[in-house]
Amino acid sequence: MSARKLVIAIDGPAGSGKSTIAALLAKRLGYVNLESGAMYRALALKALESHVPLDDGSALRALAEQTQIELIPSEGANRVLLDGKTVSERIREPDVTVAASQVSVHPSVRELMVARQREMGVQGGVIMEGRDIGTVVFPGADVKIFLDADAGVRAERRVLQAASDGPQDSHRVVSEMAARDQRDQTRAASPLLPAPDAMVIDSTHKSINEVVAEIEAIVEDKKIRLGRSITGR
Repeated sequence: MSARKLVIAIDGPAGSGKSTIAALLAKRLGYVNLESGAMYRALALKALESHVPLDDGSALRALAEQTQIELIPSEGANRVLLDGKTVSERIREPDVTVAASQVSVHPSVRELMVARQREMGVQGGVIMEGRDIGTVVFPGADVKIFLDADAGVRAERRVLQAASDGPQDSHRVVSEMAARDQRDQTRAASPLLPAPDAMVIDSTHKSINEVVAEIEAIVEDKKIRLGRSITGR
């Protein structure tokens, strides 16, 4: 009998390395990387294009109900489809990044998105990263990781990431990330915080490969313990 595939939740603030690490880990384990952030970004893009106010939760919920978002595994990163159209690159642009953090604070929007995320991960064999995966989306996840890093280091990473798209105003990038942290940590619906049973990993002084290796070890240990519980040993 083949081993059951796990559900792995990775949470953490902006710039902690969640997306990069989840993608690498999914590739190594042969799992699907479900990006919750990409789903909110796709909805935010549609809201911008449809001129739906980002502070109108009811209108955003109605828009979400009429929106199809697909995550297609591909080499390197997921391909994101919004109503059948590829938007993988567009949703990473600064205006969509800011809009996504505003869209995601609405409880009615999160309720719908969480239901869709659970449907996508019900069979296991998935890694989902975001800000409330281990606490709300998959509270019963087999492995829960809360990835954190010093705020200054996270800001530097985000500036470097944004610079790959051309010259950036570093002060603006840092300011936007600080505002996003504030929204994530104080929102009424699913605020950003570690699940009680999450393994907290500080990536401030660690390379991406070191963090991935640390999580792989946690996953392997979980598989061994699950195997023992199934056989009764």
